[in-house]
Amino acid sequence: MKPISVLWRGVFALALLLYFANDPALAQSPQETAAQRQQTQPYNNAPVWREVRKEGQEHFTTTRGREAGVLIQTYGQTWRELRNSWIVPIAGWLIIAFACAIGLFYWGRGPIKVREGPTGRLIHRFTPLERGTHWTMAISFCLLGISGLITMAGKYVLLPVIGYTLFSWLAEIAKTLHNFLGPVFLASAVVFIVLYIKDMLPRRYDFTWFLKGGGMLTGEHIPSGKFNAGEKLWFWGGVVVLAFVVCVSGLILDFPNFDQSRLVMIIASITHSVAAGFMIALSFFHIYMGSIGVEGAYEGMRYGYVDESWAKEHHAFWYEDVKSGRIQAGSAEGTPEAPRLAPASRDST
Repeated sequence: MKPISVLWRGVFALALLLYFANDPALAQSPQETAAQRQQTQPYNNAPVWREVRKEGQEHFTTTRGREAGVLIQTYGQTWRELRNSWIVPIAGWLIIAFACAIGLFYWGRGPIKVREGPTGRLIHRFTPLERGTHWTMAISFCLLGISGLITMAGKYVLLPVIGYTLFSWLAEIAKTLHNFLGPVFLASAVVFIVLYIKDMLPRRYDFTWFLKGGGMLTGEHIPSGKFNAGEKLWFWGGVVVLAFVVCVSGLILDFPNFDQSRLVMIIASITHSVAAGFMIALSFFHIYMGSIGVEGAYEGMRYGYVDESWAKEHHAFWYEDVKSGRIQAGSAEGTPEAPRLAPASRDST
């Protein structure tokens, strides 16, 4: 090798050595570099968080449990964005839209009244067990809906109005109430389904009720059994399907100590919010029809008795079965006993 070539190579190596020796960033160890970054950029921990966010990579932790070593999961951030940007506003506006639609319908249509005057002869429609189960489920559902909406959308609606201190107390009460009322609603829903399922089976005349819209717009009284097709639709779609989805997903969220993964909790949270939003919105129709929408419906569920005129106009097939003795009023269909009528002097309210 020529001396000139050796000399140039030596000079180049010396220059590189001097460059690295004089560059503080390269000369320092990784620990020294991190310490210097804390001085010049105290809030820049990008390298640390890039390491933490590596998908599926677990680090050391003293906590024991599934995924305990994973501090941040990317799909957790996706869930947060999906919940805050899509689920909460869509569910909120859906509930508002249904409430406004019912309000407009009541303003234009008014309550459905009984054409014939009360006869004073009352038919026993619901047993104390049926009414008690219904009201337990109804009251727990309403409290769950209110507390759930506070937890889900309260920071967007209530927080700007009542402030942080009051809202923190309200949110804590709502969360605790929601967690403890969930099992009560589940238990009452199971008993409710067992008690009512025989009367909720579809019949051929239910299709006629659907085709005529229950006479809601025309004012025509469409004959039906003990429950009309609209009530049966709410039973199967709202109580059986949606309530089942809400209860199962709610139990998963209520008891995270059963070692569910974060992905399972995220799916349960999304499912719970969507199903509950639909159930709350659809329940407005049932609440409306059972209170101010149909004259006499609330009294029937409160006291257990309905006037013969009411039964004849709203549930003609059931009324005929009761009067003929094919079923016993207040019990399941198929019992060959005479109907039980309240005394004529008993007030219908």
